[in-house]
Amino acid sequence: MFRNIIIALSAVALAGGIYIGWPIYGFFAHGGEVPLPFWGWVERPSEAAPGNQVAEPGYAGAGSRALAKLEAHRQKLGAPAMSAAVAINGEVVWAGAVGWADMAERKAATPQNQFRIGSTSKALTATALARLVDKGVIDLDEPIGTYVNDLPNEAWATITPRMLASHMAGVPHYDQVENDPGKLEYAIMRKHFGDMRDALSLFDDSPLLFEPGADFEYSSLGTVLLGATMEAAAGERYRDVVKLEVLDPIGMGETIVAPKRAGRGDDLASFYLRRGERFRIWRPVDLSHRLPGGGWASSPSDLVRMGAGWLDADYITPDTRDQFWAPQRLFGGEVNEQDYAIGWRWREFEVEGLPAVRNANHGGVSRGSQSWLMVLPDYDMAIAVNINMRTDNFWDFGSAWEGVFRPFVELAHSKNRKDDLKNLTTRPVLED
Repeated sequence: MFRNIIIALSAVALAGGIYIGWPIYGFFAHGGEVPLPFWGWVERPSEAAPGNQVAEPGYAGAGSRALAKLEAHRQKLGAPAMSAAVAINGEVVWAGAVGWADMAERKAATPQNQFRIGSTSKALTATALARLVDKGVIDLDEPIGTYVNDLPNEAWATITPRMLASHMAGVPHYDQVENDPGKLEYAIMRKHFGDMRDALSLFDDSPLLFEPGADFEYSSLGTVLLGATMEAAAGERYRDVVKLEVLDPIGMGETIVAPKRAGRGDDLASFYLRRGERFRIWRPVDLSHRLPGGGWASSPSDLVRMGAGWLDADYITPDTRDQFWAPQRLFGGEVNEQDYAIGWRWREFEVEGLPAVRNANHGGVSRGSQSWLMVLPDYDMAIAVNINMRTDNFWDFGSAWEGVFRPFVELAHSKNRKDDLKNLTTRPVLED
């Protein structure tokens, strides 16, 4: 009897050790610090993957050229799949996908496939925040203690929503957290958080890195605290605020809280870790603890719908848009080191044959996935690109936007020469 009890207890201890230890091992293995298991690897199919596109009348030709550029970029990266979309004048005019949404199952990528969007989630959070600002529900410069009762860290009392959304609050990033529960959860990523107030427990004992407003430090956890503030101000869970203010009004039916793995429906792509020419499905993770800053999944079409919303004065007022797209200043008066605005980065890109291409953008890196979204107000255009693996250098992936952008600008230029596109003369066009 005693021997059986010892065996049973040993079995329970072993099972418990595996339950806790396996996700931790997966964290280090996926980071390249320990070897990955020999099983579970797949190779990229040798046969050509079909390309898929949908286009509004008049945009099919430009879309076909964009699709060819997207496929060339995918081949260059050796990626399973890439997907992109373009919105012009408030409408999604083209969406295309190339490669494999699931290599083992030989599932071709489609424009409807959803991808983890990582930190592009911050732009989604900023969109909901802008709506709350327009409605007078939240003030960007009011201390968050005005909205959140019983702040778990008294050092947060003077932080404002503006500071949180522009990474000037001094909240630590994942690898700077001192809470032991947080360090463990950010490694195993297994617990589900239904609201953001609960997720604060993972970092609420960690000291601020500097006086709020005095410096800049990129922090997804600051965006989690922003999500909790939005919850308190609106009286709704953060995810419900996003649904009510963004997903439903814009019609973003393909945007969801990122599931642990593919299999929830047919449209979620599989996400891959790459080693050489071999791939494996990324380990299951629950990203709800970082939802406002990195836990959503979406399609490129939904992302450009959101981007187009920022150019609609009936959805977000021009004054609020301009405020959110202005790089923020520290207490000393200087613009922060990344020219980071409020939930967006503001940039001017050099493109051959064009004036500086002004844009609001946000990229994202997640587990086995990357995302890029940009809004180009001078063209009344939004572009999104997604991929179901990670590249060592983000811009190796993100630079795909230009190959998608140029065919549509060329089309606009052609139409402008024929005087067929209203008001295009007020926008930059290709030089002769």
